[in-house]
Amino acid sequence: MNIGLYQSASSLSALERWQDAVSQNITSSQIPGFKKQTVSVGAEYAGELKGDPTQEVGHGEGTPMWYPRASYGVSYANGDSNPTRREFDFAIGGAGFFTLRDQDGRMMYTRNGGFAMTPDRTIVSRQGFDVMVDGENTVQLLPQGGKVTADGEGNLFQNGVRLGQLEVVSFPDTNQLIPMGGGLFYAAEGVEPEPVDAPEVMQGYLESSNVEPLREMVDLVSIARAYEANQKMISHRDKLLEKTIEKLG
Repeated sequence: MNIGLYQSASSLSALERWQDAVSQNITSSQIPGFKKQTVSVGAEYAGELKGDPTQEVGHGEGTPMWYPRASYGVSYANGDSNPTRREFDFAIGGAGFFTLRDQDGRMMYTRNGGFAMTPDRTIVSRQGFDVMVDGENTVQLLPQGGKVTADGEGNLFQNGVRLGQLEVVSFPDTNQLIPMGGGLFYAAEGVEPEPVDAPEVMQGYLESSNVEPLREMVDLVSIARAYEANQKMISHRDKLLEKTIEKLG
């Protein structure tokens, strides 16, 4: 068994997963509040290679086999808060996520506070999901209109009337969040968020993604070089194996 051949093939698979994550980061770098995908490449134990065919598996000394393995993660570092001066744009200065509700009634979480108003005067996300206030309530604007303002804790007002407080929540373990693309997350089954008591909400701002496009481009170059090196290694080992078979034959 040519261990090196399988190790190089595993490396190619890990590099492909890394490339997919980097490509997604570059594509989504302009989405407000997007959190970059990360990939860590480690070694996975895959048993032992027995040099003596008479030895039983699990007995005697063998050569450990390790294969590269890629694991996905998410960087939740905050992006920069950029002024937009738009009435329905909000950013969170500290920790936490805005709470949305999808069409199936399931809660979603995001750092993208770019909201809009529907014809029935409900505040929704740019994707059309309901924005939650005061727990699981929607925001209904007054029929007579008027500018919407917000204080530092996310309380919304219109013509001096309080409409509700933007529901900002946090999670003790962000690994329990499931990324859904576009800067949106679901919580894992059975995981409940914790309300942020004093959220730092800024009206007229949007948080940029935490993707650094230049860094991602450098990673793409590194991936391409590593991929090429592993391809050459596979080709080299394949030729050695071919010569060995010819001589033994």
